[in-house]
Order: sequence, then structure tokens, then C-alpha cells
Amino acid sequence: MITGGCLCGAIRFEIDAEGLGGGYCYCRDCQYVSGGMPSAVMVFPRFAFRLLKGTPKAHRAISARGISIERSFCGDCGTHVTAWNEDHQDIIPVRVGVLDKPDAFAPMANLWMRSARSWHRPDTGLQCFETQPGASS
Repeated sequence: MITGGCLCGAIRFEIDAEGLGGGYCYCRDCQYVSGGMPSAVMVFPRFAFRLLKGTPKAHRAISARGISIERSFCGDCGTHVTAWNEDHQDIIPVRVGVLDKPDAFAPMANLWMRSARSWHRPDTGLQCFETQPGASS
């Protein structure tokens, strides 16, 4: 069982499945949400994610690929918790920093490298994608 929550404890969750993968997203939206750095996320099957406490707020936007993306966060402390992508509704990306045991994170790739800032060099030992794997733009 994987558990986690926000900084202030208002949001708590558990995940009853192993991660499907993880990596760093350098897209411009993730840079805004993180304050400039890429987002570190692990992806899990959506069916395995369960909120235990609290109700996150959400912000929905249209991505660079033109799809609807929703990011959930604690309305009290502002910690970003999960995301939702209309193209991949069966998975849930979870921010690594909200996991109780973030050392379970094993990044596999860097995504949206074309948006990476010149002052932040990615881990070149990971596979790098200019956009999102399988994306046409």
C-alpha cells in the first residue's frame, strides 16, 4: 500500500497498486505549477487511488496538445497532489513529493524537453522526449 498527502495533512490518500512508471515533466504548465522546475510524477492505475481524507480543489486547462488536463491540489496549503488527462483516463499521475515514501520514485524518462529551461539540466541517463511519447506535436 502506498500512502501520501499534502503538506498540511488536509488531504490523505492511499494507492493499492505498484507504480506504472515515473519521470520528470518539463512542460511549461508543470513549470508554472512547480515554480520553475519540472514535475516529478509517478503514474498509477486510477482504480487503485483512493482519497482517505479531504476534497482537493482542481484547476482545469487545455494542454499544448489541445487536451483537457486537470490538476488537483489542497485548497488549504496549495500542495499539488494529482493530475488527470482526458487522453489517459485510466491512469493517475501523482506528485512524488506527496508520497509518504518518495524514495519509491524511480524516474524512467524526461518529457517535454523542448520546454526545459537552459539553467536546469536534466538527468541525461534517462530517456529524453522532446514532447510526450506518442504525441504528434
